[in-house]
Amino acid sequence: MREYLLTLCVTAAVTYLLTGPVRKFAIVAGAMPEIRARDVHREPTPRLGGIAMFGGLCAGLLVAAHLSNLGKVFELHSEPRALLSGAGLIWILGVLDDKWGVDALVKLGGQMIAAGVMVLQGLTILWIPVPGVGTVGLTPMQGTLLTVALVVITINAVNFVDGLDGLASGMVCIAAAAFFLYAYRLWFGHNVEAAAPATLFAAILMGMCLGFLPHNMHPARIFMGDSGSMLIGLVLAAGAISITGQVDPDVLNAFTGGSERAVVHATVPVYIPLLLPLTVIAVPVADLLLAIVRRTWNGQSPFAADRGHLHHRLLEIGHSHSRAVLIMYFWSGLIAFGTVAYSVHSASTWILLLIVALSAAGLVLLLLPRFKPRAPRWAEAFVPPRYRRRRPAPAPVAEAAAEPGEPAAEAGEPGEEREPVPAGIHGATAIGDRSRFTRISSNS
Repeated sequence: MREYLLTLCVTAAVTYLLTGPVRKFAIVAGAMPEIRARDVHREPTPRLGGIAMFGGLCAGLLVAAHLSNLGKVFELHSEPRALLSGAGLIWILGVLDDKWGVDALVKLGGQMIAAGVMVLQGLTILWIPVPGVGTVGLTPMQGTLLTVALVVITINAVNFVDGLDGLASGMVCIAAAAFFLYAYRLWFGHNVEAAAPATLFAAILMGMCLGFLPHNMHPARIFMGDSGSMLIGLVLAAGAISITGQVDPDVLNAFTGGSERAVVHATVPVYIPLLLPLTVIAVPVADLLLAIVRRTWNGQSPFAADRGHLHHRLLEIGHSHSRAVLIMYFWSGLIAFGTVAYSVHSASTWILLLIVALSAAGLVLLLLPRFKPRAPRWAEAFVPPRYRRRRPAPAPVAEAAAEPGEPAAEAGEPGEEREPVPAGIHGATAIGDRSRFTRISSNS
């Protein structure tokens, strides 16, 4: 675990430190597109944040390769090299899109090429565990098509959900954390060596997102752009493919007892690698499918941009920017960690009850867009100003402007009203000076 924490911290630190210089470079390079009708932000913001995230990815892989235990992953498996090759291609494509713009079909072709490069280097689905049936072997063509499809779907799902400050990086970080817990349990808890690459990918992905989040939280100083969203989507898909199609289900049967138990209690925990990659990206995939159906129904291209995504709907019903992001975080964490918890204790009823209760709480939050939580007074110094209780503003103190050579007029007591000077009388220089006003009036 210490080596994973070191890899995560190095990845996060490099990503964080590179983001500032990358932001300046993006401004100089002109990677600041004009505000579009579907955008939520109101000021041009630089993109190309994926450059810093790719630097963090390379640093994490480099550090892991020189550690005693994680170094064996590079010796025994080809997945890390396959990931770096595919990530490099998708990152270059994203940088070109952030700077000059790339057609949607060209991006789709580039995503398929990046997935194909990873397949050629061994990162592919070899079999599918089917509950109640067993292991279904795939031909090379079937494995390639399924791998490319999963990579493309995951990349576009993450890209579609990248619409609010900190949304995509936070949701992917939550998914990667849940994925790391499950993969780490397989490797060190049950000695499943094939789960080692997926565990490493999840730790590096968490570091990439955590290092970029401080710069991307609302109000964001820089956007990750397609160079970042497609990159983290590809890393997430690589981990899912590695643990889904590379881990032999017969090995998983070994630590579940291998007995023919009830179908539900036996198949769900054993075949959870088939379900987990789908659950950790459940919210982005749902948004992707709804967008395709909505645009096709309206006679538009599935790649046409609009303001109908889930995060846009949350803003329309009255949620603030920060609360919409937190709600999306909540649902992603509930689905991902709920699936992991159920895979560990599938026979526990309290897990299902807890998931149902949290789902009900999430629905209540969706229906209360106007609710504004306030922190207690002792905690106001530790929370943002919007969560502090409003205090009455002090009464304004009026001061009369003094003429050159004259002392300034003293301000009246709070609540004291001064007598106004009638219009057209210019001799009264001190408001409320009745004696002087009387002399001027009698002389005129």
